[in-house]
Amino acid sequence: MRYFVTAIGTDSGKTLVSAIITEALKADYWKPIQSGTPRDTEVVSSLVSNNESAFYREAYLLNKPASPHDAAKEEGITINKANMEVPGSGRDMVIEGAGGIMVPLNDNDLMIDLADLFEAEVILVSNLYLGSINHTLLSAETLIRRGYHVKGIIFNGESNPESERIILKHTQFPCLLRLPKLDKVDKGTVKYYAEKLLKNWYAGELVEER
Repeated sequence: MRYFVTAIGTDSGKTLVSAIITEALKADYWKPIQSGTPRDTEVVSSLVSNNESAFYREAYLLNKPASPHDAAKEEGITINKANMEVPGSGRDMVIEGAGGIMVPLNDNDLMIDLADLFEAEVILVSNLYLGSINHTLLSAETLIRRGYHVKGIIFNGESNPESERIILKHTQFPCLLRLPKLDKVDKGTVKYYAEKLLKNWYAGELVEER
């Protein structure tokens, strides 16, 4: 299976979530578009403990930490979906997007279009902050309206039970994991939450541990 990790916005925790899923499934990892540094591929690789996962090079490695269409324009290129082919892995593949679901790749294509192109299930990361209910529900509505298959949602940040409850009620997405605000992230952290994720991955139900 292919899993496309996207989010309600930038700096939401997609890379940490991608590392956790990669570790849990012993999957391969690919970030097709990287804007700015550090490279998320290097970060994920440094956090994964298993010896089976492979990490593939980006289709577009851009210098400017900005929207992909802007970063590409700065370098005089246009991102072309035709140039992005999922690496030939026979394993589960975690594909990490850049920014939020509606970030533009060029004048016509958006980040979420890649999930359709790659025939991947979507995992939505919702980082919890004032206003995140609105941003999460708008993202979910877009995914539902466009007919994407959503594997589930992962909440990231200091727990807000009421925000989480209302989001799950309106989206009807399974909650795969709740990540607290973490002061330190290392291989041990990722392995710990990978084991928690696996408890919910197939059932689509979260065992409450707060």
